[in-house]
Amino acid sequence: MGKLGKKARKFAKKNLPSVLRDRRKKKALFKKRYSSKNVQSNVEDQAKLIDHSNERNTEVEAFEDLPLEAPFMENDCDGVVDSSDSDGYLSEDISYENETESEPGKLLEGDKCTSELMMQNIKIQENLAVQMSKLERLKRKDPSFSKFLEKHKDFEAMQNGVVFSDEDEMSNHGRDSVTEDNQGKNKGRVLTVSAISSWCRLIKEEHKEEAFVCLLNAYRAACHYGAESIGPRFQNAETFCSLIMSVLSEADNILRGLLGLSSSSYKKEAVLELKDTPQWVNVKPLIKSYLRSTLSLLDQVTDSEILAFALTRLRDSLPFFAAFPHLLQRLIKTTIHLWATGGGMLSFASFSIVLDVASIFTTDCFDNCLAKAFVAYLAQSRATDIVNNKHLQFLRNSIVDLCSLDVQKSLSKATVSVRQLAKVLQWGLRTKKKEALQRICSWEYANCINLWVGFIARNVRDYDLQAFFFTMVQLINGVVRLFPGPRYFPLRLNCIQWLNDLSNSTGVFIPITSFVLDVLEYKTVGGRGKPGPTLFFQSVLKLPKSCLKSQTFQDECITSAIEQLSSHFLQWSYHISFPELATVPLIRLKKFNESETKESLCRAVKHLIEQVEKNVDSVQKKRNEVAFSPNDHQSVETFLQFEKSSLSSPFSQYCRSVLDKAALRGSHKNEKISLSRRDKSKRKRGDSLINVSGHKDLDTVNGTKKRDKRRAPKA
Repeated sequence: MGKLGKKARKFAKKNLPSVLRDRRKKKALFKKRYSSKNVQSNVEDQAKLIDHSNERNTEVEAFEDLPLEAPFMENDCDGVVDSSDSDGYLSEDISYENETESEPGKLLEGDKCTSELMMQNIKIQENLAVQMSKLERLKRKDPSFSKFLEKHKDFEAMQNGVVFSDEDEMSNHGRDSVTEDNQGKNKGRVLTVSAISSWCRLIKEEHKEEAFVCLLNAYRAACHYGAESIGPRFQNAETFCSLIMSVLSEADNILRGLLGLSSSSYKKEAVLELKDTPQWVNVKPLIKSYLRSTLSLLDQVTDSEILAFALTRLRDSLPFFAAFPHLLQRLIKTTIHLWATGGGMLSFASFSIVLDVASIFTTDCFDNCLAKAFVAYLAQSRATDIVNNKHLQFLRNSIVDLCSLDVQKSLSKATVSVRQLAKVLQWGLRTKKKEALQRICSWEYANCINLWVGFIARNVRDYDLQAFFFTMVQLINGVVRLFPGPRYFPLRLNCIQWLNDLSNSTGVFIPITSFVLDVLEYKTVGGRGKPGPTLFFQSVLKLPKSCLKSQTFQDECITSAIEQLSSHFLQWSYHISFPELATVPLIRLKKFNESETKESLCRAVKHLIEQVEKNVDSVQKKRNEVAFSPNDHQSVETFLQFEKSSLSSPFSQYCRSVLDKAALRGSHKNEKISLSRRDKSKRKRGDSLINVSGHKDLDTVNGTKKRDKRRAPKA
């Protein structure tokens, strides 16, 4: 199309804008009169679809970053903070003042004063350091001056600090030494066993409160040993241990005696009732000093026996924490950490305190304990690839005990947690992303399921947990179907074990035989391979590809399948429908037995088939003798109840023996795995030591060898 002419351009310039303007007006008018409803609905539908797609994308992004402990994060707090500016030392002249809450303005004034005093102390210490350096220079330059100092040992004593000993206690100080101390005088002193024993004697025989103050100040210094430079010093390790043991053994009884509380009183109300009395005003600083120092000791010490003893003694003083909320929150945090990271008696003593705190104090303390325990449990699950099953099982049982203190509140938290697990599973089923699958096939996810399975098994008979139970069954079934491959057989068998536990605790039939038989019937294409490394499916969730063709893997699959089938059959061996339940598994077991070539496994499978068939015949005979119909549910439930309570049938004894052997086999394999891990860590340490400290020796050895080779031809 060519260009317009000159006249046409003039006409368009003059008349075309008005024409376009009229068209726009008419178009708007027609839109208002004849609006299309279909078009509007289509636009709205498209907008909704875009919004839903955006919501899904944001949900997927949220699942990638949202931790499994998120439902408990809101209660995982440290609570009240200690606003006290005190360093923890007590005034040893027993001139206690009432400790009241300060106003904000007074607090700011106190901060200014303390900052000024700190600046003055820094200047004084700098001047003292200059004077001491001059004194040392004089000693080196003038030998006569050093001799003069040796003659006058009092100056040395003032310089290095006073040493308490038996002679000093009896001759110079006596009982007056008890009332001389304060923080400034304590600095530089050297404590001995005799000083501590004299204080303990004064406390027991004469009930000297001044001696107890001195003992608490020394105990405070011992608990902060290495972290602070203030306070007395200790002559040797024996003095340190004697002080710690004396205070931990006697402090609670002394404090109760000062307050007039009986040693059997374990209620926080007894302490709270004394808060308004003048007696409490005098004893409160002593209690606070003892509790703060002991909590610092728990943070500093690494020996498990000392920690367990300190926790055992601190457990007797739990009612005193009712007056100090900030110390109570600190106690919860410390004991949860020791429970999760320790082992043996240390974990047991720590969790005993956690249980007492959750049961004695407010519901906020219960929420805080549960939240911190759950977060610590998942952190331990996240820490290792091959999990310490014994310790994690203890942690799981401990949290179940804690949840059993308040089942209804724990159920609400558990429901939110399982909903979070279900969202992660839906994310994995929908996207099949590598990140989603890795998150589901992890010890963190698996141990979270294991925890709530244990919670249901413990409380389902006393509380209404049916809805939560069915949700857990659906979740576990979804995990089983998400990972059908042989590399995920350990995770699959763990899921089967959880379903068995739920079925045993609730009495509800859960079909698991198809899951087990899929594991049993798995065979590699190339037949049996070479013997591989030791495998234990309870300590791993995903196997490497190199293990799939090994003979050890196939043997472990068959053995684990027989154990799970025995556990499943044991529960329903006395049920009236056992013949129908065992029909399909018997057919598949016989088919597998015909194709199996290894004699030991054939013998195990054949023995299982024989025992199941005998039990089927026994139940069939008993069932033929009854006169009630299948619709009589009450009679069906009471069928063979006497035999079930005694577990005296041959099939029950056979299943019990299989499960006992499985437990023994698991303990042996756990020991082997732990030993192999220790050997690997020792080798790594040895290699690092050689690389760090022995590289010069190796070079010299190589050098001497080279020189020997060079000299050999000359010889």
